[in-house]
Amino acid sequence: MKRRVLYVAMHRPNRSPSQRFRFEQYLGYLQQNGFDYDFSYLINAEDDKVFYQPGNTLNKGFIFLKAALKRLGDVLSANKYDIIFIQREAFMTGSVFFEKQFARSKAKVIFDFDDSIWLENVSEANKKFSFLKDASKTSKIIGMSDMIFAGNQYLADYAREFNENVVIIPTTIDTEEYRPPLNLPPKGRLNANSDDKICIGWSGSVTTIQHFKSAVPALLKVKEKYGDKISIKVIGDANYRHNELQVISKNWNKEDELKELSSFDIGLMPLPDDMWAKGKCGLKGLQYMALEIPTIMSPVGVNSDIIIHGLNGFLASTDNEYADLISKLIEEPGLRKKMAKAGRQTVIDHYSVASTKGKYLQHFNALVAPQ
Repeated sequence: MKRRVLYVAMHRPNRSPSQRFRFEQYLGYLQQNGFDYDFSYLINAEDDKVFYQPGNTLNKGFIFLKAALKRLGDVLSANKYDIIFIQREAFMTGSVFFEKQFARSKAKVIFDFDDSIWLENVSEANKKFSFLKDASKTSKIIGMSDMIFAGNQYLADYAREFNENVVIIPTTIDTEEYRPPLNLPPKGRLNANSDDKICIGWSGSVTTIQHFKSAVPALLKVKEKYGDKISIKVIGDANYRHNELQVISKNWNKEDELKELSSFDIGLMPLPDDMWAKGKCGLKGLQYMALEIPTIMSPVGVNSDIIIHGLNGFLASTDNEYADLISKLIEEPGLRKKMAKAGRQTVIDHYSVASTKGKYLQHFNALVAPQ
């Protein structure tokens, strides 16, 4: 007899990186191994256009009401599930009402998180609604859950203050989908006669564009040195402009994601060394590495676990370090190729769906096993 799982999340499938790389890519595997599922999300494509834009207070109120009614329906049907999987939160306010009802049901509750979401972090578009948020609810949800899936050791340490049953499930990449482009030789050393441009890339979102901006001083040094022999691309904020760097800016969309990422010759993941960033699970860097893009990350949080400096990538803390290491990769195509191969192998071995799915299934089975 198949077990039943209710996935509780904010966004529709293929919309949220957190959902895509934390649970959506495991759904087929779980279904093949005894777990049927339903997926309950609150914000559809039309709501998305309203919810994350400034203004539209009345329409946002309607979205809240519609979302609350949907969650009430989930509560009423909770007892027909064996597991209820909550990704980050069940509802977009500070209330834990719905999580409490799920915890009181016959189902076992898994809580999954991949950011330092116990810290205040409200989007600019919804600052006026910040009074409805309560980041401290994270500890309450952890305390009432049966099992916690934490994205890294830093998050797991926090969760263990409130619940003993914590396991680390890293954010993972489907390396069957994320494959390096075939039949494309690495670009050679730049010289006066070369038509090749080395593309230095960053991927993120409108809300994380400040991380890219922190790399601008280093990139200005690189641009001054190499001029038109390099290009700089930003994926995630098509409105971003920087005249000196002549940045190519693109919006993110799922259909073009692999094509756009694959255009990078060097991938950057700069981060501030703060409490929020320490909870990050290295997704951008893992995406680059899976596609055999040599990667430079800030040594913050799990990045220092992912990268072995000089072997499968580089770690850089200062503007000068970023500029020097970008230059080194520009100048040495052989190093780019070697580091790219090692980066992909790291993902395959430790941060891939293939390497993690057995552990993922094991925890689901353990949770519903007869006591």
